[in-house]
Amino acid sequence: ERLKTTYHLAYDSTCMHEFVLSAETMKEEFGVTALDIAKALLDRGIHPMTIYFPLIVHEAMMIEPTETESKQTLDHFVDVMLEIYKKAAENPEELKSAPVFTPVKRIDEVQAAKQPVLRWISE
Repeated sequence: ERLKTTYHLAYDSTCMHEFVLSAETMKEEFGVTALDIAKALLDRGIHPMTIYFPLIVHEAMMIEPTETESKQTLDHFVDVMLEIYKKAAENPEELKSAPVFTPVKRIDEVQAAKQPVLRWISE
């Protein structure tokens, strides 16, 4: 419920255990994509959600908390998502460079796809 005020809820109906948010409005307003949000979650120590699925929802973010997550953990996730939205409005470039606190920073995925460096070393 708290996320509905900032992120678009793709399907506003009762569901079993998952829901899909869209970052399409954030992309239009601030230039921040679902990928940027997922990378920002990594910087905050949270495993990111499934992004860009389902394909029929633009900038889709599928949230599927497991049954073992506590209310405290879920509330923390919501707080972080709201903080990311605020950061998108104030300083979107900070989110576009995330993650910065992980051992591997943001990689150039286009270059990685065009010029893959693949190695295999036999033992």
